Amino acid sequence: MLEAGVKAPDFSLYDSDGKTVKLSDFKGKKTVVYFYPKDNTPGCTTQACTFRDAYEGFKTAGAEVVGISKDSVDSHKEFAEKYNLPFTLLADPELYAIKAYDVWKEKKRFGNTYMGVVRTTYVLDEEGTIIKVFPDAKPDTNPGEILEFLAQLGPKA
Repeated sequence: MLEAGVKAPDFSLYDSDGKTVKLSDFKGKKTVVYFYPKDNTPGCTTQACTFRDAYEGFKTAGAEVVGISKDSVDSHKEFAEKYNLPFTLLADPELYAIKAYDVWKEKKRFGNTYMGVVRTTYVLDEEGTIIKVFPDAKPDTNPGEILEFLAQLGPKA
């Protein structure tokens, strides 16, 4: 897992419309990059909808929200349309950003061990440096925790 104070790795991934998006595209804005396991699963849907419901708060705080999973562009498109998600979802089936951000980990479920994305959120400053990490983010409370953190930062001087 990456730590606060580290420059966030740049990436170049496709969004739900098939357009290339780079982390560097968000330079000059605070950016919330959240990694999640899979579209249309209960926890991931809860997290995405909670970000959706809090989206105006992120905009007011001057922050962009970006969700990344290993799902395909088509899966993201269907997921975003189904739940009216107003923020960017990026497809990382090759695990480029997922591995660069160190969220591809061994997981256990029902006695089985497998590799998967550990739900993690990074908050980046305007220059792309990680300023806060939310490891093992909870789907229903993570967006609220991030908004509280952003409020503590106050407006940029």
